[in-house]
Amino acid sequence: MSLSLSQGSQSGSSVKKIILASQSPRRKQLLEWAEVPFDIIIQATDESYPAHLPPDEIAIHIARNKALAVEQLHHPVLPILAADTIVVLKDEIIGKPACREDAIQILEKLSGQKHAVITGVVILKEGKEIAFADITEVEFHNLSIEQIEFYVDKYKPYDKAGAYAIQEWIGVTGIKSINGDFYNVMGLPVSRVVQALLQC
Repeated sequence: MSLSLSQGSQSGSSVKKIILASQSPRRKQLLEWAEVPFDIIIQATDESYPAHLPPDEIAIHIARNKALAVEQLHHPVLPILAADTIVVLKDEIIGKPACREDAIQILEKLSGQKHAVITGVVILKEGKEIAFADITEVEFHNLSIEQIEFYVDKYKPYDKAGAYAIQEWIGVTGIKSINGDFYNVMGLPVSRVVQALLQC
């Protein structure tokens, strides 16, 4: 599947127009807040990865595949930005929940614990690549089963790694501390991305 959407061409950030290879509404919103002009081109990709990769390289590997798929099929002249976010708890990679029960179990694991949110970013332009991973440490308060079920049933976080969004109710009320970039947890370390795009 591929999809192309235009988001205009005016920019207050001095960053020239790019291609966003993501259907994430949160990444779209963050680029809009940063006033980075972009078109969206989405190409379905395999999100598997070699078992030996460390977590930061897993996120970069998946992001790279997203960017390469758009580059190979659409050949845009603009820089391509792709990203992938994963959650890591005690060496366990936690992806998107498959169902309500899975989301509840994930949040029970995260309750009262520190975990890492890692976003891999890849920017491709004319055969050149900028790639990096940004890591934010997040600690939850102890969450009751009633809080977890309320959140899952109301917000349905099935498209989110770790089964939560930091900008939603559970992030506002359930997170004890954050060490790193808040926006990285939303899905894109946008200030670091802007600095990288200024090099393109």
